[in-house]
Amino acid sequence: MHTRHSLTDRIEENLIAALLGLMTVVTFANVVARYLFNSNILWALEVTVYMFGWLVLLGASYAVKKRAHLGVDAILNMVSAPVRRVMALFSVACCLIFSLLLLKGAWDYWSVFAELPPTTGRWFPTGFEWDARGQGWYEVQDIPMIAPLKFLEELLNYGESYEKIPKAIPYLVLPVSMLLLVFRFLQVAVGIWQGRVDRLVASHEVEDELHTVRAQQGEHD
Repeated sequence: MHTRHSLTDRIEENLIAALLGLMTVVTFANVVARYLFNSNILWALEVTVYMFGWLVLLGASYAVKKRAHLGVDAILNMVSAPVRRVMALFSVACCLIFSLLLLKGAWDYWSVFAELPPTTGRWFPTGFEWDARGQGWYEVQDIPMIAPLKFLEELLNYGESYEKIPKAIPYLVLPVSMLLLVFRFLQVAVGIWQGRVDRLVASHEVEDELHTVRAQQGEHD
């Protein structure tokens, strides 16, 4: 169990780090091109925006997994353990409902770009709208099509070639990240129900930093 968790941690952390690193490299390259060569990488800004979106959306679910979101637990610390458990279950239930709504909205927005049916129903899915018109021909604004993605022309664009990459590619993060968010909240809910944790978030970054500083000062004294 520990090995599996470590492996998933490394995958998520490396992906987030790679996105952050690529954002830095692309932005730096564009600055160099502009100020040293009086040129411009046309697709650099759009790539950076999409990578930032991936970074934030994937990072949100990872922070839930690590219980790293900031939260106010002053009231939780004042009540008894049974009351704290009930409050925590109520909080995670609200988060689950909200994340499920986000998942439905994310799927409905992305699916038409991927030539897949969006769901029916205003709030929660009641089925699939199979007659919905696909929008797989929609392209991004600046990012050019690359050879490894050419197979998507048959799947999404009726064999017609893409000049830019289809929107289905960068927008894929929407349903994926929301599905991860639902899964992470479910994990927290199970942990609270089983008594392994007693709250939804447990981030005390300032306290931890102060404790570290005090410990360092104590070593020097």
